[in-house]
Amino acid sequence: MPRMIFIERDGTRREVDAPLGLSVLEIAHKHGIDIEGACEGSLACSTCHVIVEGPWFGKLSQPTEDEEDMLDLAFGLEKTSRLGCQIVMTEALDGLVVRLPAGSRNMLNG
Repeated sequence: MPRMIFIERDGTRREVDAPLGLSVLEIAHKHGIDIEGACEGSLACSTCHVIVEGPWFGKLSQPTEDEEDMLDLAFGLEKTSRLGCQIVMTEALDGLVVRLPAGSRNMLNG
């Protein structure tokens, strides 16, 4: 099974199983990683914002215009920021490393 690494807000690295076809958001929730996902992956918020590490960013498909619009609302946006609900695990992403931003901004709850 593919694996991926989450770098948590405190710098802790957690390597977890990453089943094919699941989004990074779903994988995070499956393993108790602290990503909110307020809109439950419907591309209506930016609370599943992650920062993709190094060369992994180039292996991802381009973000859609809708994702880019939501990323504009994200806290701590960086050049390699993506929404976890939009990154779906594939064999090519085995070993993917993402870092959680320092915080998140939930526009749904004010």
